[in-house]
Amino acid sequence: MARLELRNLRKSFQAVEVLHGIDLTVHDGSFTVFVGPSGCGKSTLLRMIAGLEDVTAGEILLDHLRCEHLIPAARGMAMVFQSYALYPHMSVRENLRFGLVCQGLPKAEIEARIMRAAEILRIDQLLHRRPSQLSGGQSQRVAIGRAIVKEPKAFLFDEPLSNLDAELRVKMRSEIVALHRRLGATMIYVTHDQVEAMTMADTIVVLREGAVEQVGPPVELYERPRNRFVALFLGAPQMNMLAATVTGVAPSGLTLSLDQGRAVIEAAVNCEPRDPGAALSLGVRPEHLTPSDEGLRVRVDACEILGAETIVHSTLRSGEGLVASLRGIHRFAEGQSLGFAIDRRFLHVFGADGQAMAPMVGRMRAFAS
Repeated sequence: MARLELRNLRKSFQAVEVLHGIDLTVHDGSFTVFVGPSGCGKSTLLRMIAGLEDVTAGEILLDHLRCEHLIPAARGMAMVFQSYALYPHMSVRENLRFGLVCQGLPKAEIEARIMRAAEILRIDQLLHRRPSQLSGGQSQRVAIGRAIVKEPKAFLFDEPLSNLDAELRVKMRSEIVALHRRLGATMIYVTHDQVEAMTMADTIVVLREGAVEQVGPPVELYERPRNRFVALFLGAPQMNMLAATVTGVAPSGLTLSLDQGRAVIEAAVNCEPRDPGAALSLGVRPEHLTPSDEGLRVRVDACEILGAETIVHSTLRSGEGLVASLRGIHRFAEGQSLGFAIDRRFLHVFGADGQAMAPMVGRMRAFAS
């Protein structure tokens, strides 16, 4: 296990800076996921940690020792790539053995490590096969096995499940999480899939355009996003973001109008004095909307019946879209008029700068005028 620290880490490709001073601590034994849209720099950051990309500026410390100047093999880390990168002419056993032979380890120790990894990953019956005789999931296990046999201080995963079908991805997610529990190792995992991030991580790092937007446990980021970007990125369907106007300020929070004044919401948020008429944004997740005779009035555009839930796409009279996620099967006709009540406990208010306003201790009330 290992503690990893990044200090003012920067990366430039000629005149273009793609990572802008990353400061981050990955705690010993944690499962940390880097997540963000394509091009945000998450894979570049992982490759810099592994030593596959040069560091333009800053420091990488592993167990308090700087390692950004070391070659990859000397850093004590093992990386699992998006492509399995198995040697096609070698058996599974030979693929697992190859790196250890290059390190000059004794044969007895090499065999012990191979058998331990095979038992952990349940591939001991596959050791004689070649990669062409393996399924996608089996190939991914072998790729992970090549990392395990090195007994590294930290495991680095670069979107390892993106080549698998949906059902196998779900299965492999749980297997990697179980592997983390068994090994107790420090793991850093890169993905663009927020579902993987939410279900696998104990710490999520949200990246955008080469900078860290927010770091924290999955539930914390989901319930208390720091800004609009994090709020919209985490959650499927994504959070509804509605234009809101300040109509009143009180010790209990703000009174906001929505849907061009057709609905009024009292939001218990800590706020600076704000003038009536100030423009803000109010966020509400689809699962926090319920059909009601009161509340926000919408016109139904489409329903997606998924069995366990129904996704309702609708439009407010202001023209803003509103998406609701309802448990179970619900049928609404296209063009039908419908009301949605907002769960008063789960409002998010964002300033004009996109930053979230902190909730007050207490509750929020929502009602329609």
